[in-house]
Amino acid sequence: MRNSEGYMDPTATAAMNNVMREYKEKQKAKFRKKYEMTHRKKVYVVSPYAGDVDANIESAKRYCRFVIGKGYMPIASHLLYPRILKDADPAERELGLMFGLSLLALSDEVWVFTANGVSDGMKQEIHEAKRLKKTVRTFGEVK
Repeated sequence: MRNSEGYMDPTATAAMNNVMREYKEKQKAKFRKKYEMTHRKKVYVVSPYAGDVDANIESAKRYCRFVIGKGYMPIASHLLYPRILKDADPAERELGLMFGLSLLALSDEVWVFTANGVSDGMKQEIHEAKRLKKTVRTFGEVK
């Protein structure tokens, strides 16, 4: 940059270079964050639903927050489909299980949370994960 008299002005040049460097760093950070959010590995969360439904829902939420805290995207079909389908209706329950297994197939890993035991539905999901050769990780209680 040149000053008003036409001479090179190193101070103004340095200032503009600093401004541009900061701008580029902010743009890179914004792009990196967007990339990380859209390319997070998907983790299918396996935990009990039936039984003490309210407590199990709260546990499943805690497990999902745990997955997020580890840098992954949780998929918890048992927090979604019981809100849409009637769990008491065998045909709708079977449909919900099928939808859940389809989501499991799309996941990168399967994390099983066993603090409240392992239900028959969980056993089915674990079996499917192993059949699909998914990475299966098992956790007890998490905070």
